Amino acid sequence: MTTIETLSPPESSPHRSFTFRPYFSLIPPSTVLLLFFALPMGMMIGLSFQGADDEAWTMANYQRFFSDDLMLVGLGRTMLMSGLVAICVTVMAYPLAYYLARATSRWRTVVFALAIAPELAGVVLRTYGWLVILEDHGFVNSALLWAGLISEPLPLSKNMFGVVAGLTHVILPFGVLSLLTSLQGINPNLEKAAQVLGASRIAVLRHIVLPLSIPGIVSSLLIAFTMAASAYATPALLGGAGFKVLATMVYEQVLFYIDWPFAAVLANVLLLAMLIAVFVGSRIEARLHNKLHL
Repeated sequence: MTTIETLSPPESSPHRSFTFRPYFSLIPPSTVLLLFFALPMGMMIGLSFQGADDEAWTMANYQRFFSDDLMLVGLGRTMLMSGLVAICVTVMAYPLAYYLARATSRWRTVVFALAIAPELAGVVLRTYGWLVILEDHGFVNSALLWAGLISEPLPLSKNMFGVVAGLTHVILPFGVLSLLTSLQGINPNLEKAAQVLGASRIAVLRHIVLPLSIPGIVSSLLIAFTMAASAYATPALLGGAGFKVLATMVYEQVLFYIDWPFAAVLANVLLLAMLIAVFVGSRIEARLHNKLHL
């Protein structure tokens, strides 16, 4: 008679042994972030507390920043410029992203290619293109003068308008891609069902598409805001010498005044402002998300 023995599974140990194998894939990206981001940022933060004559750990540089009206105006101008660019990018990118998310015709590929085409050229090249368009003897003013609509050139460059226009063109593709990802995640059957029940097209967009695409809207705003706040080439070229933002001020402190500790202060303030904007945007998105899913 054959005896069949059943093997009971081994008892699981209450204390499982920890293994590093699942975390091996994190070593390369963590090393890159540590060496090329965390370490330089730590050095820059430490440099910002360095005073004159190698005086260690002084708050004089930060006191100088917050007591200088020119620096505070530059900070305010940076935030205003970034906010305007974020709004313009999101408003212009939304209808384009919605068309790309819902279109099925052959023109969708053409429109998508045109939407990301600006990224094929460098930022400096695109900025010079806007400078040719907006300057006093540029295309826009020349056309308006020729048509007799104005008697003297309009101030379209060397000011906030020119910088916002140039940065909107530079950052627009990122807003389109961010919103496109969000809109593609919305089930088109929800829109069809609402229309079957009698909702108009505007009502569908207002009460269904727009609320469900809030994550993409917030993402587009934050991406555009951070990219505009850290931009240097476009504000320097389209804004001129009198248009001071934190990015151009850092450049001046490093190359012209050779004041690296104060430049580090400006960079840290800019980074802190962007982190605050990201935190506030994330909190707003979370509240709106919870409100919609109650």
